Amino acid sequence: MNEVIKAMEERRSIRKFKPDMPSKEDINQIIEAGLYAANGKGKQSTITIAVTNKELRDKISAVNSKIGGWQEDFDPFYGAPVILIVLADKNWPTGIYDGSLVMGNMMLAAHSLNLGSIWIHRAKEEFELPEYKELLKELGIEGEWTGIGHCAVGYIDGEIPKAAARKDGRVYWVE
Repeated sequence: MNEVIKAMEERRSIRKFKPDMPSKEDINQIIEAGLYAANGKGKQSTITIAVTNKELRDKISAVNSKIGGWQEDFDPFYGAPVILIVLADKNWPTGIYDGSLVMGNMMLAAHSLNLGSIWIHRAKEEFELPEYKELLKELGIEGEWTGIGHCAVGYIDGEIPKAAARKDGRVYWVE
């Protein structure tokens, strides 16, 4: 079977990570895969913020948990030490779609490097908050951005989950 298709069929969302930090080389490869995602009119309207600083990672986790309505001690990133946050240009009409493709590429890249990943939502709500807009300014990021998602990455703690059976009736041919 083709390796890319095999990765698409085997990749799963991971909900338990080891605390060990992946290598910077692996993290860069994952980000690079995201940079090559298809995008509207070649505009490349997305950016990625790579968070490996534990203090900031934990702060983002706490805010994400609060937005999600969970208890204070719940980690919506399931212990993943790396959070890759994808944002899209708020004024670009395909930004959300472009960012979604970035997320997909990064999750497949993580899988191909024997790392686990999971897409965690609520980046949109986070980056509407004043402190997150301030974070962008501190990072030297100008413009208006909308949060697409968090790609939580790390070493898998346990087994890769099995795929659920695919539902019938989801493909229609017109020949």
